[in-house]
Amino acid sequence: MARHGGGRGWYGKVVGAALGVTLLAGAASMWTAQADSVGGDPAPRVSASTASGKGVEPVGSGIAHASDAGPRGVNITVDDGPDPAWTPQVLDLLDAYGVKATFCMTGLQAQAHPELVKDVVAAGHRLCDHSVSHDTAMDRKSEAYQSKEILDAERMITEASGGVRPMYYRAPGGAFTPYSRKLAASRGMRPLGWNVDTKDFERPGTDAIVTTVQRELPNGPTILFHDAGGDRTQTVEALRRVLPRLQEQGYAFGFPVR
Repeated sequence: MARHGGGRGWYGKVVGAALGVTLLAGAASMWTAQADSVGGDPAPRVSASTASGKGVEPVGSGIAHASDAGPRGVNITVDDGPDPAWTPQVLDLLDAYGVKATFCMTGLQAQAHPELVKDVVAAGHRLCDHSVSHDTAMDRKSEAYQSKEILDAERMITEASGGVRPMYYRAPGGAFTPYSRKLAASRGMRPLGWNVDTKDFERPGTDAIVTTVQRELPNGPTILFHDAGGDRTQTVEALRRVLPRLQEQGYAFGFPVR
């Protein structure tokens, strides 16, 4: 999975604006590479902010790519939001074509726009923890730091949704570690990868995004789009073309396996 290093200054601005909120959340907490197996790690430490989540069922810690819709299944995943300019447009398109998707939200964005988180849930889509601040270098930082980013984001998304927990964890830029995978899985969040990186965050043009989907879909069913982090006009237009085209080609839309 490619690291998304370009065009991320937007996150620095968001993090700076929300520094006070993050520090308060930290006071409430105790505190790349993807590996295919986790062996002998100690039990992950659970933050006080999420320790009260009763009834959490652990899931597998392997990185999910497959679709629950079967061999002709496609998973639409949408990262980095929610954003008031783009998430509603994405939701409208998904509704128009009867498609359900997985929204990988950062904690800061979810906290800033709880009404959009609730809209996503109300439309029948699934939530995914995408860390608090979208730090693509998480895999090179301490386990305490990884724990705080994952568990505080889980809490922030759950609170913003009105109590609906994220079902997946996607590491920013694919920066998984054995520890972060095991921690997320212990909280019922399946680590989530992707097979088709549309590169829409680079704004290569709508035609290029659509071509990438068609070219790379044979590699696997999980497609990565973005609804925040900049101008997502090309993403919206690409979805407007991709969704009906995939339906015409006999694909069924589903969710990533858990």
